[in-house]
Amino acid sequence: MKCRTVALISDGTGITAETLCNGLLSQFEGIEFRYVRYPFTDSLEKADACLQRLTELAQEDGVRPLVVMTLMDAQLTVHLRQADALFLDLFDTFIAPLEQELGRKSTHSVGLSHGQETREYARRIAAMNFALAHDDGISAADFKNADVILVGVSRSGKTPTSLYLSLQFGLKAANYPLIPEDFERGCLPESLLAFRDKLFGLSIAPEQLHRIREERRPHSHYASIENCRAEVAAAERLMRREGIDWLDMTSRSIEEMSVHLLQLIHKKQEAVNRKP
Repeated sequence: MKCRTVALISDGTGITAETLCNGLLSQFEGIEFRYVRYPFTDSLEKADACLQRLTELAQEDGVRPLVVMTLMDAQLTVHLRQADALFLDLFDTFIAPLEQELGRKSTHSVGLSHGQETREYARRIAAMNFALAHDDGISAADFKNADVILVGVSRSGKTPTSLYLSLQFGLKAANYPLIPEDFERGCLPESLLAFRDKLFGLSIAPEQLHRIREERRPHSHYASIENCRAEVAAAERLMRREGIDWLDMTSRSIEEMSVHLLQLIHKKQEAVNRKP
């Protein structure tokens, strides 16, 4: 199958179009997709330039491009549809049925959602700053304000997961590394004991941990497969003994891990709320 060109055309950043497009096209294996992006297409002049480029792409590829659009201006949409392409108009697909269901016309305002998200944006930035300040056990001073505290051995994915939870969901996520001293002591560090309800663990296959650590400190005891096996086993025993819910991130992406963690967090919060 030849490579198919996907044109993302938006009157804003195009992030919405790309996110939904990735979800749709991931269902089609064996096809290579090449993305071209046309953000901030908010004038007839810019739309005309896109129209010309779509025509050129069809000629270059020998097959019509796929076009994913998020344009609120109907005039620009009509103009672009002159091209020989498969058009997936996300606003048209979702806004029209919503208008019919809600019995009200949408505002069709460009960028309106961004104005409504100002408070949410500020919350996410604050959460990101919290995650950075509480990364890798740097500080335990403000754990009481954390939404979640991730624990696990070094290089098990705690930092990227914490940052993703903060940026994507606005959660104040701290993380704390479990180290050999914790395993020898056989219990959690004192700084974590008061926050058991916020603790969630991450684990990883020793073989993958070995590969990750080898890139950081090659040929060291820290990275050896024997040490990785011992640390992972000890961490899982400790988390099991302390009653900490944990997830294995070996075959999961950061995005998938974060969603699973959200489910665990909500489940624990619901249990707490049900207590008399």
